[in-house]
Amino acid sequence: MNAVQIRIARPTDQLERVVEFYEKGLGLTRIGSFKKHSGYNGAMYGLPDATYHLEFTQHIEGSPCPAPTEDNLLVFYVPEYAEIKQVVDRLSQLGYGEVEPENPYWSEKGITIEDPDGWRIVLMNTKGLQ
Repeated sequence: MNAVQIRIARPTDQLERVVEFYEKGLGLTRIGSFKKHSGYNGAMYGLPDATYHLEFTQHIEGSPCPAPTEDNLLVFYVPEYAEIKQVVDRLSQLGYGEVEPENPYWSEKGITIEDPDGWRIVLMNTKGLQ
């Protein structure tokens, strides 16, 4: 397959809180947004020079989105622990603390945090992909 871009999209009923979590707390760069597009509002986030990004949408009539299991994760590999600490501190100031991962592997070099919808991210302190 020769895909040129990958987008992971998910609905939320708390778009403003999710935007705050991923933009202010996690520090991802907003690469686009839209309002009232076929009844949806949304925001997209990406990493510099990447051809993949996250999209969060909310339908004007609601976008019910039950949280997945505690082992559904979005993992960010961050080489410098100081950067992870800054992110954890920002998220803590916004009211999001560390949670115990279902799989103990993620606690060896990582910190797991739930976003406003209960979806979990892991900030892994490694020099490369594992």
